[in-house]
Parts: sequence; C-alpha cells; structure tokens
Amino acid sequence: MAVEFPPYVNATGILNSIFKKIVEAPPPPRFTQDFLTTKLGFKKGSANAVIPFLKRIGFLGSDGVPTELYSKFRNPSKAGHALAQGMKMGYQDFYSRNEYWHNLDKKELSGLIVEATGSAQNSSTLQAILNTIAVLKQYAKFDGAEENNNEQSEEKVTAQKTNEEVIITHQKKSKDDLGINLSYTINLNLPETSDIAVFDAIFKSLKENLLKK
Repeated sequence: MAVEFPPYVNATGILNSIFKKIVEAPPPPRFTQDFLTTKLGFKKGSANAVIPFLKRIGFLGSDGVPTELYSKFRNPSKAGHALAQGMKMGYQDFYSRNEYWHNLDKKELSGLIVEATGSAQNSSTLQAILNTIAVLKQYAKFDGAEENNNEQSEEKVTAQKTNEEVIITHQKKSKDDLGINLSYTINLNLPETSDIAVFDAIFKSLKENLLKK
C-alpha cells in the first residue's frame, strides 16, 4: 500500500512569497494557475505545486475556491491560528503519532517523518518536508487562543442559607451560541459552630474540588 506523503513543496522559498501575496491580494472566486501567474506574478514551474498544497492545508476547496481559513489568514489577528488549523488538517498522521509534534526539534521531527513515510534519512523528499514545515511554523500559532474561545464558559455560583442548611446553585453558560445552560443544586448541611473559619474552609474546598469540574 502506497504511503501518502504530508503536504510539501520542493521550492519552499516560494511559500513565504505566496503567503504574503495571499494577504495583499483580494481573494479570487477560484484560486487557479492563471490567478497565480497573472494576478500574483508567479511563473509556472516551481509554483505549480502551490495550489495542491493549499488544498491539503484547507486554504482552498477541491474546486479551488478560497475557504474560511484562507480568509482568516488574511486577518493579522487570526493568521497564526488559521495556519495552525491548516497544519492540523494537512498533517493529521503526525498528530495521531504525537499531538505536539510541531514542537519537536529537527532531529526528532526527521525521525517522525521517516517513521510515518518510510523516507530515507538522506532523501530530498525528507528535506523538502522539513523545509516546508519550517516555513509554516514561522506563521503558525499553536497556543489555541482562538480555538478555546468557544470552549470557555461563564460560571455563576450562588448560595442561600436556611437555618443550618446551605443551598448552592452552580450555573455554567456556554459561549458557543448553542444556548445551552447547565446548572445543579447542592444541599449542604453545615456543622453547628460559630467559627467562621470552618465555613470558609468548606466553601473553599467546594470551589476548588467540585464547582470547577
């Protein structure tokens, strides 16, 4: 069974220029060879591999139409996260082997590529993959800030004391626009004591060990 190599281009020097042009030029209805040569000014030849490459990292659809990732990359505040998402699409096999492979040094990354593709240690293909990834990592941001925006939640904790019983209501509101609100109630029977430190310790423990779950 033939091994599918990860996205790469042999002339990696062209990638930096391509990414700069993508930011500068308005998105075309379809990203074609004519657009690449006529509008962006790249000659045929080394630039021919760019379109298949952009498709594999999710910047273009199979029909050459620019995707949402393409648009996000043109936004300076989202460019890094957009390219990181593109790498996660294009290098899925690497992520299945090591979810932090993009943090590996060159030697460790070479070993991973050899393992995944069967390439020889001194092959030109291995070097081209390494060089391509090096260019992508200059732009990509993997801190997950944008991705985690939809996972964040607002929490609200209220407490009501009735004699020796405290009723605690904990609400979590999703920010992903799904309209989902989660809540539960805890009935807590407090010990008979006038020492406020006891109550402080109880509520602190609840907050740290239960309400944040």
